[in-house]
Amino acid sequence: MGKALWLTRLFGRRHVLGKAGAALRTMGPLLRDVVSGRYRPVPWKALGLAAGAFIYLVSPLDLIPDLLVGLGILDDLVIVTWLLGKLDDALADYRLWRGEIPDPSDPPTP
Repeated sequence: MGKALWLTRLFGRRHVLGKAGAALRTMGPLLRDVVSGRYRPVPWKALGLAAGAFIYLVSPLDLIPDLLVGLGILDDLVIVTWLLGKLDDALADYRLWRGEIPDPSDPPTP
């Protein structure tokens, strides 16, 4: 694969990294609101995805062992980023509750 094609594919996937970053920024406030009892129901799917990403990252068991330096780290990055992207999707109800995104059932304002 040529360098230009590789860079094009990398920058074409920036939105995935953005979703992963947004998910990480939202987890702190979510955990605080869940523990304090302000936000119910508990978003078990989101908590499970966050736990899964963390466990996969720190676990010595990988799809590709980290001993294969380039590929081992790359597989961690791909899988954890994918899980965090799914986590970002699972946080939509919480963001709606916080008022970070508009309610799709509200009529548009003129």
